[in-house]
Amino acid sequence: MSRSQFSRFSLYAAAIGALAISAFVVAPSLAAEDAVVIPAPAADVKAADGIQTVVVAGGCFWGVQGVFQHTAGVVNAVSGYAGGSKTTADYSTVSTGTTGHAESVEVKYDPKKISYGKILQIFFSVAHDPTQLNRQGPDSGTQYRSAIFTTNDEQKKVTEAYIAQLNAAKVYKKPIVTKVGPLEGFFPAEAYHQDYLTLHPNQPYIAYNDIPKVENLKKIFAEDYIEKPTLVSARLTN
Repeated sequence: MSRSQFSRFSLYAAAIGALAISAFVVAPSLAAEDAVVIPAPAADVKAADGIQTVVVAGGCFWGVQGVFQHTAGVVNAVSGYAGGSKTTADYSTVSTGTTGHAESVEVKYDPKKISYGKILQIFFSVAHDPTQLNRQGPDSGTQYRSAIFTTNDEQKKVTEAYIAQLNAAKVYKKPIVTKVGPLEGFFPAEAYHQDYLTLHPNQPYIAYNDIPKVENLKKIFAEDYIEKPTLVSARLTN
């Protein structure tokens, strides 16, 4: 069993299952990564016609996917792998930390309803902690690194400027370690990983680490929050 499988399934289910669920019910803010209120980007990508795409990585893809599935203007958020080759894009292999892949989420969004800058702001504020190097919460390894895989030069420019802006403003106690680079390939994760937060809200790992992210989205970005998530399974059945 890989480290990630142990931490997600065995450790939480066996050791602190009941505690994690009760902690969430009593105090949902006690997540592994607390949200940070941050300013919007000073510069943004110009609105374009058609659906746009960016791939983000911020630790376990269950929570990151869940956040963007509750974000207005996002038309699809798919858990998967980016940074490595197609031949190694499976959960058991990626979990070894030797493939170059990061657990990632492909975010497709309507720029007429949500800007690229807002996607970034939500990602850096509530979806993960961008100051953690090669880890996120209880999960460690390069597959849990913070990264943004951009699909055009304008996205890259805006992302790098925003990271510089946030570092200069010292909104975090430590510097941002998020890696920014062009997307060379995205490979959807196995079906059982899709919509995981929605399908398993009481799973201890989800209850402790990820449900609070969605609650923070609702609290901090109320105008961008939607109650009904945009699910991968719904798109496949429609």
